[in-house]
Amino acid sequence: MVSLAEDVAIVAFEQTPSHAHFNDSEPAMIMPCVNSVIKQVGMDRHDIDFTIAGSCDYLSGMPFAFVMNIDAVGAWPPVYESHVEMDGAWALFEGFVRLQSGDIDTVLVSGSGKCSPGSYREGFSLQTDPYVHAPIGLDPRTQAGFQAQALIAAGKATERDFAEVVSRSHANAKNNPNAQLSGDLSVEELLAEPYVQQPLRRLDCPPTSDGAAAMIIARADKARELCDNPVWIRAIDHRIDSHHPTLRDLTDSPSVRIAADRVGLHDGPVDIAELTVTYSPEEIILRDALGLNGDTSVNPSGGPLTGSPFMAVGLTRVIELARAIRNGDGGRGVAHASSGPALQQNLLCVLEGDS
Repeated sequence: MVSLAEDVAIVAFEQTPSHAHFNDSEPAMIMPCVNSVIKQVGMDRHDIDFTIAGSCDYLSGMPFAFVMNIDAVGAWPPVYESHVEMDGAWALFEGFVRLQSGDIDTVLVSGSGKCSPGSYREGFSLQTDPYVHAPIGLDPRTQAGFQAQALIAAGKATERDFAEVVSRSHANAKNNPNAQLSGDLSVEELLAEPYVQQPLRRLDCPPTSDGAAAMIIARADKARELCDNPVWIRAIDHRIDSHHPTLRDLTDSPSVRIAADRVGLHDGPVDIAELTVTYSPEEIILRDALGLNGDTSVNPSGGPLTGSPFMAVGLTRVIELARAIRNGDGGRGVAHASSGPALQQNLLCVLEGDS
């Protein structure tokens, strides 16, 4: 069991739909989420003790582009604010750690990204090793193709296994109003599609999505004051594997295994797992690394294969899990976020319902 200095709960959350293209600015996309979570808890925005956002300047092509997003929060009077150049799930991690100090009660967390104006494959290749990977344009989809082929070569998966992940994800997304893609697709239909990055087909890859998400987390006493049914963050941890794909086994994820141990994942039942399966082969690796069995519902929301708002997709996994727990679909679960190509960095967050 993980020991915490302060118990922390999610008291409000909101997300946008996954837009194929959002026609307004990024602050305009974030603002409805921020306004919603503040309204849910009945607070004035200036009563929030700390604000932390996750986004990516590479997507807009401008340095310090995240500063403009503060307009969505309200920058006057000045706010106590921080930023991570990561998915909003890592902003949640910083906010959670900040609450452990015990001197503040509430944190507003957000994550956002607009991929539609440019090519995310070109943008994210610039974030790789500047001496070895970036000059050759080694992008996330190419590395996902390497990972998929490694699984096949090792006898750990087949293309049919990938198609089964896609088929189930799209079927699950039919019940998710925020999904960008959904529907009934047979495995045979999916296997008949042409390759886009052999052995990956189009729907083995995520759609290009614009989107945002926000939540408010609070220390225990404040959480019960603000919310009748808080969802408790029992543990959170993240680990990093080598950024050089040739220096690690792409068919496994040691960082996920370590994080699972650190959060005490198997100290209790895992009813639901919301996993950042950006490419279908990743689910096979994550299931194995997490030790999940048939008792765990994986990505009942459809997951990132049906809507992937970059820089918000990990935070959205936490929100989808919190919503499912609040709705009574499970009592305990794990949300997973990933950053970097081929599951290079991984974050796990264990949530439980109120008791």
